[in-house]
Amino acid sequence: MILDRCHRRDIVERYELTDLKLIYRVLHQHLREHPALLDSELLDDLQRHLQRQAQHEGVDIGDHGAWDRWLSQAFSVALGR
Repeated sequence: MILDRCHRRDIVERYELTDLKLIYRVLHQHLREHPALLDSELLDDLQRHLQRQAQHEGVDIGDHGAWDRWLSQAFSVALGR
């Protein structure tokens, strides 16, 4: 079943932000091992959604450190840090 970008976005938005951040970080950490992920629509949709959310929260996504800190917040919260 092929979904258009709008419907795929609706699906991604149904999940908790902390879960999405964690999934994104894990996938991103394994790009070298699994280069096919670079062409994955799921990873692209997930990144696009997270970037929009980060920008909405005032994060400069062009600043890699700021983007990484924002993504890491979910991991720290999940570990109770």
